[in-house]
Amino acid sequence: MDKRKSFSVITLGCFRNTYDSGLIAYDISRRGYYFLPDFYSSNPKKRRIKNCDTILVNTCGFIDKAKEESLEAIKEVINLKRKMKIKKIIVCGCLVERYRNDLEKFFPEVDQWLGVERFTDTFRKRLHIFPSRFSDFLKICEGCLNKCSFCAIPKIKGPLKSRTQEEILKEVRHLDMEGVKELNIIGQDITSWGKDFKDKRNLAGLLRAILEVTKNIRWIRLIYTHPRHFDDSLIELIAKDERICKYIDLPIQHINDRILKAMNRKITKKEIISLISRIRKRIPSGVIRTSVIVGFPGEGKKEFRELLGFLKEIKFERLGAFLYSREEGTPAYNFFPQVHQRTKEKRFNEVMELQKDIAQEVNSRFIGQNLDVLVETKADNTFIGRTQYDALEVDGVVFLKKKNLKPGDFCKTNIIDAYAYDLVGA
Repeated sequence: MDKRKSFSVITLGCFRNTYDSGLIAYDISRRGYYFLPDFYSSNPKKRRIKNCDTILVNTCGFIDKAKEESLEAIKEVINLKRKMKIKKIIVCGCLVERYRNDLEKFFPEVDQWLGVERFTDTFRKRLHIFPSRFSDFLKICEGCLNKCSFCAIPKIKGPLKSRTQEEILKEVRHLDMEGVKELNIIGQDITSWGKDFKDKRNLAGLLRAILEVTKNIRWIRLIYTHPRHFDDSLIELIAKDERICKYIDLPIQHINDRILKAMNRKITKKEIISLISRIRKRIPSGVIRTSVIVGFPGEGKKEFRELLGFLKEIKFERLGAFLYSREEGTPAYNFFPQVHQRTKEKRFNEVMELQKDIAQEVNSRFIGQNLDVLVETKADNTFIGRTQYDALEVDGVVFLKKKNLKPGDFCKTNIIDAYAYDLVGA
């Protein structure tokens, strides 16, 4: 029996947090601990409870719902500690960075508090704690220069700090040798990468360098971009290179010009429409994932109906919607009129009901097509994978009616059926 102490990690929030958890987990493992993955899932229903020496909870403090999930996770592990199932609790991340003094008072059972993982240029090894063995993440920048009026991230993470291309390529080479099949490039806004350098490098140039130094990575996926910085050189590169997923992660947040201005998005409805048109013209086989915020201060019936009409017309292939969260310390906290919670929830439901019909229509277009699928797991005698059009843990999957596959394979699959969010291949 392994006599080393065990530890596990619960990560809440975004992929950036998952990346940071891997860094911290590697440091813990170097101290003689071994990693138990059972607590990994951010979904409490999927966590399996077993005795563990130490649990690290990496929190999210971005919006109200994320804060609530983080607080529930802290309470969960405190309960485990009281039942003597674990010995030590470490809590870190964005929630701690924002509310450390209050958290220390409310949860004296926590043994150690840490803020956000400090961002450096130096390449550091990470423990692979992701749910897929074949997908990994590459964080190329931290912080943000956009200063959206609703967002607390600049207060938590600070201004934009891009990693140097040299250090990024060190990590990329390491991941390529490790056998990573899908590389997800992340940051608060990856299209801002390099804007804080004197020579003003850009994301398209970095991607070309990544493509040159990799041999084994089959898919490169871009996550978290800003429409204001999504230029034609990037569109052209995505269109031309088969290894870059035809998956455009493009949060628009709203479409009404007055709301966009109040959000400080620095882009207009006309410019958003033009960008989407250029993307779809140059990358006709691609999908666009967007996100929108409903219930932003001052959003009346007219502005919401404009948003809903736009979504109905454009038919984004992938969409996430969020209720506006009033975050202290942000400019929008003091905007009026604030929208009533019940109104926000009603608008959210309208958006998601519309998108479900759109998603079903979009997925039905794939029936009869032969798509490359990355096989990830097997459940109940069915293999499950993803196409390049679906991001890990965010979008749908493909249920494969095939035999003689193994996780990590890429297989050509004929799509025979489609649900609102998932596909069936044979």
